[in-house]
Amino acid sequence: MDLYQSFVRPLFFSGLKADPEWIHNRFVGTVAALAQRSEQPGYGWLCDRLYDSYDFRDPRLEQTLWGIRFRNPLGLAAGFDKNGAVGQLWGGFGFGFAELGTATWHAQPGNPQPRLFRLTADLASLNRMGFNNRGAVAMAKNLEIVAHAPESSPDRAIAIGVNLGKSKVTDLDEAAEDYRQSFEVLQGYGDYFVVNVSSPNTPGLRSLQDPDRLAKIFETLQTQNADDRRTPKPILVKIAPDLEWDAIDDVVRLAQQFELAGIIATNTTIARDGLNTQTLSTGNPVTDEAGGLAGAPLRARSTETIRHIYRTTGGALPIIGVGGIFTAEDAWEKITAGASLLQSYTGWVYEGPAMAKRISRGLLDRLEEHGLDRIDKAIGLDHH
Repeated sequence: MDLYQSFVRPLFFSGLKADPEWIHNRFVGTVAALAQRSEQPGYGWLCDRLYDSYDFRDPRLEQTLWGIRFRNPLGLAAGFDKNGAVGQLWGGFGFGFAELGTATWHAQPGNPQPRLFRLTADLASLNRMGFNNRGAVAMAKNLEIVAHAPESSPDRAIAIGVNLGKSKVTDLDEAAEDYRQSFEVLQGYGDYFVVNVSSPNTPGLRSLQDPDRLAKIFETLQTQNADDRRTPKPILVKIAPDLEWDAIDDVVRLAQQFELAGIIATNTTIARDGLNTQTLSTGNPVTDEAGGLAGAPLRARSTETIRHIYRTTGGALPIIGVGGIFTAEDAWEKITAGASLLQSYTGWVYEGPAMAKRISRGLLDRLEEHGLDRIDKAIGLDHH
């Protein structure tokens, strides 16, 4: 019996009727306290129990991309650990990597509350957080503590990505410099970086997916990458699922032109098609509420976007697939469509802390069913 799904989730989703953001912040704060005190007596023991319960290793699931080792293909998506307070301790929940942020150059409170909603009938969530975070400098201070200090054993280190967004107060014409400042401060702490121009919750942000504006951002960041004395960091771009195919092709061409490391497909959607949920806790129709929809309703469009990018590039541009991953079958579908790596957020909230371990085991079963000895041999299998 899964204690989380049988008791904890019903209690927090229905019984307590607590604000989802409040619950989220309490959970992240608790795990962050554990991560930051992992070398202290008692806290180290709790870390060990966490790894004993949820971590899962098998060399067949390992990959090396951009010179970075990923223990397994499933990572925690950006938006969960907004300020990088937990860092590598996310590996204790079975994730192969974690993407932190979104971080902006200026600290900002985000949009007015309530701004996070559950659509349980659809296995979905809707958020309009608005990149609430303490800013890039504060994240760097957190990562100084937790990102490169694996809990009691170097073997527990996981890859760390950093998701960068534009500050709300920054004009669109100054967006490239805003991204660059955050990148410069955090460059030494992330293994890879993501340009987030696809959240629907910052006014005008998605207009940065326009080729001219996007080219300026890529050029600025790659110049910063080349000027830094350290090893250049892989830079990816995260796109919206609501783009038309020709617009996605434009982003792909720019990514190749500026030698980006890959694409994350996809962010949340502004579509509201086919939902079972009619009204939110605000009492308003879900179609009238602003924000990005995540979870199961995003699964098919996300996978089709992955399939399109893989087919367009011939598999030459690595893809991180995110959107509607709850089970090993969901994960396998995205990998065989062309994703090298995966991320989950909403699925983890619904499935609980054992989800990553279950997916890892399920992926091994599918490798055996297809006579494959490594997960990277399954990437794009549908196209072969």
